Amino acid sequence: MTPPADSVGLVTTQKFVYEQPFALCCGRDLPGFELVYETYGTLNAEKTNAILICHALSGNHHAAGYYASDTKPGWWDSCIGPGKPIDTQKFFIVSLNNLGGCHGSTGPLSINPATQQPYGPDFPTVVVRDWVASQALLADHLGVQKFAAVIGGSLGGMQAMQWSIDFPDRIASALVIAAAAKLSAQNIAFNEIARQAIASDASYFSGRYNEHDKSPSKGLGLARMIGHVTYLSDDGMREKFGRELKSGDPSQGGDVEFQVESYLRHQGQAFSQRFDANTYMLMTKALDFFDPAREHNDDLVATLAAAEAKFLVISFTSDWRFSVARSKEIVNALVAARKNVASAIIKSDHGHDSFLLPIPRYVNVLKTYLNRIYRDTCEVKK
Repeated sequence: MTPPADSVGLVTTQKFVYEQPFALCCGRDLPGFELVYETYGTLNAEKTNAILICHALSGNHHAAGYYASDTKPGWWDSCIGPGKPIDTQKFFIVSLNNLGGCHGSTGPLSINPATQQPYGPDFPTVVVRDWVASQALLADHLGVQKFAAVIGGSLGGMQAMQWSIDFPDRIASALVIAAAAKLSAQNIAFNEIARQAIASDASYFSGRYNEHDKSPSKGLGLARMIGHVTYLSDDGMREKFGRELKSGDPSQGGDVEFQVESYLRHQGQAFSQRFDANTYMLMTKALDFFDPAREHNDDLVATLAAAEAKFLVISFTSDWRFSVARSKEIVNALVAARKNVASAIIKSDHGHDSFLLPIPRYVNVLKTYLNRIYRDTCEVKK
C-alpha cells in the first residue's frame, strides 16, 4: 500500500531486551524482560527532541504509520506524523507496548523461564510505577536522558503523571489527557464487572485457558462491550445509533436487533481476537491500583511537589468515565504545588474516546503546546 503524504509511512517493530533481574513493586522479580516499540522521526544530535507515547488499557506500540501487510494505521495516527500535532519533522517519538502486554512485550503470553510454559495467570502484578521504570530503561537504551514530553491519554496519562513524580529530572513536560489521579469507586466497579465477565466464561479455566487450548472469547468480548459503552457518551450514542434497527420488527416481536447491539457485538468479537484475557485482567488492576498520593497521606499536592516538568492537562466535556472534575483535581493540585500548568476543557460528544479523535480544538491545543515545547526545549539556540 501507499501511505498518505502526512503519514510516517511504513513502520517496523523493534525490540528492547533487558537481561538483568527487574524488581517489581509487588515484591517479585522478573528475570529480565522484552519491550517491543516503534519510533518515528529522528533523534537530534543533542538528544533533546524525544517524546514518549504511553498507551491506554487496550493500546499497544503501534501508534502511527502502517505495516506493509495492513491497511489500518496506528491508533493515534491522526496526531502523529509530519505536520501533525506530534510532528515527526521536529520530534523523535517512541511508542511501546507495556510490560504485561499481549503484543510482543513480556507478559502472560510469554514463556516463564522457570517452567518453560507461558506465564498465564502466574505473571506477576505490575503497576504504573513498574511501567515507568521499564520505560526509563528503554530510554537509556535509546540514549535519551530526558524526554521533551511524555504524553498519554487515560491510563497513558497516569503514566505521564507518574513519570513526573518518579523521574522529575528526565521529563521536561507531561501531557495528561482524559486521566485521573486515581479511579473512582464507580470506575473500579466497572473494571470488576468486566473481570467477572471474563472469569465466568467456561473457557477461562482460572486463567489457564492456553493449557486447555481454549480462549475465553465470550467473556473477553463481553468485558469489551461493557468497557466500550463507558467510553462513549449518551449524546454520542444517540447521534450515532439512536434506536435504529439492523433487523426485525419490534411490532412483530421475535428476533429484533438494534444497530447499537450489532455494533457492540462486533466490537466485542473483534477485541477478543486481538487481545489476551490475562492481560486484560492485569491492565485493569493496574488502573485500579494507581494512586500515587497514597504514599503521601492522600495529599496530591505533596505528591507532585517534587515534579519539575511543565504540565498540560486536557479533559473532555462528555467524558463521564474520566470526567472534567477529575482533571480539575490534578490542575488544582499542580497550582497549589506551584507548578507550571496549562489546562484545556474540550467540548466533545464522543465521551472518553474523544482523546483518540482529531477534534479540531483538541488538535490545535496539542499542536500549539508542542510547538512551544519544541521552541523552548529542542530548538538549537543561535
